[in-house]
Amino acid sequence: MKKEVLSQAEKSKLLVPKVKVGIIGYGAYVPRYRLPAKEIARIWGSEGGFPVKEKAVAGLDEDVITMSIEAARNALKRAEISAQELRAVWIGSESHPYAVKPSGTVVAEAIGASNDIQSGDWEFACKAGTEAMVAAIAMVGSGMGDYALAIGMDTAQGKPGDALEFTAASGGAAYIIGPQRSALVNIEASYSFVSDTPDFWRREYQVYPEHGQRFTGEPAYFEHVGNSASTIMAETGLKASDFAYAVFHQPNAKFPQRIAKSLGFTNEQIAPGLLAPVIGNTYSGAALIGLTAVLDIAKEGDLILMTSYGSGSGSDSFILKVRKALKKRRGNALSTQDYINRRTEIDYATYLRYRGEIRMR
Repeated sequence: MKKEVLSQAEKSKLLVPKVKVGIIGYGAYVPRYRLPAKEIARIWGSEGGFPVKEKAVAGLDEDVITMSIEAARNALKRAEISAQELRAVWIGSESHPYAVKPSGTVVAEAIGASNDIQSGDWEFACKAGTEAMVAAIAMVGSGMGDYALAIGMDTAQGKPGDALEFTAASGGAAYIIGPQRSALVNIEASYSFVSDTPDFWRREYQVYPEHGQRFTGEPAYFEHVGNSASTIMAETGLKASDFAYAVFHQPNAKFPQRIAKSLGFTNEQIAPGLLAPVIGNTYSGAALIGLTAVLDIAKEGDLILMTSYGSGSGSDSFILKVRKALKKRRGNALSTQDYINRRTEIDYATYLRYRGEIRMR
């Protein structure tokens, strides 16, 4: 890097922890069921190309909690620590199974974490997962605990017949944040940019979310992702060519490609983390699971930019640097591509059944 970011606390725009932190372990989870976009179009009709090829769908026995457990177990395998060493278990999602009852406590107990921890759920639309990650950085960075688990996970919530139904998918990722001395990946810097921009929302008792049509692009996604990514790059003295990879929130394939180009990134830099075309938009897990795909192939010394987006609206950016230990430990768990390759195609009727859209009364 061109500047020692973490040693410059005077850079007030950056979120600078007192203790240097990094990613100790990471894990993805994608359910095996896939609904092709052409199958949705067969039922509802569609003109032109599809925003994704197909999307991942949670099974009858899967929800945010069960999928978070799988991702967390993968993260623990790569971290090579006991769940008892975690000081926090936080889950970011916009599709928690309970309106009143945390998902985090169930996941914590299922993975064998101690009772002496912080646990709870985070919400900020699609950046709920990176919001939990920033909190984990703060906890470890303040010295309150050695390890904190942050998860971004969601299930499909698109209204039948709505444009969102083509992309709204299931899946996500888990990250264990810890001291940099034992990290697989250093977290060099983070920055957040937010505003009151209501492009996507769901009021209490509404079954499905609403969206502001083209308003979700400008001034929502592009304004926030662009500001977040360009600010962290300016503050650290880095440019697009300094990075091996960049990962952006991916509600579809076009948005991340457009923002990447505007910031100076090439298609080759973003391709490994661009999973929306093959598994859809996993919402709170979209940027996080894209990063897992990059970490599965990244080399020592690679710089990675990850920028999430959440409607309402906000964007979190992170600059990451790969360490030697990553290559040794990423084989401890299934890769993201392993989950993508493990697919079973379903039809629209099966999708409705799995998502509970068929109501008997």
